[in-house]
Amino acid sequence: MASERCCLFLEILVAIVLPPLGVFLHHGCCSLEFCICLLLTLFGYVPGIIYAVYVIVAVDRDRHRRDEYYYPVVA
Repeated sequence: MASERCCLFLEILVAIVLPPLGVFLHHGCCSLEFCICLLLTLFGYVPGIIYAVYVIVAVDRDRHRRDEYYYPVVA
């Protein structure tokens, strides 16, 4: 339990310093969350931080894989 909170704290700390890196560590590269965070950080540092902290704290990274969130483009 304590190690999960410590890991979450470190991810939030990294997200404040460099928002796309924090989202990358939590969700992986080429995820929708990472691309949005990268775009927001390029537009402005503060929106990138806000989105990164939100994604790390509130969005469940396994939900998309369980519900088959990603559908193939060609059936």
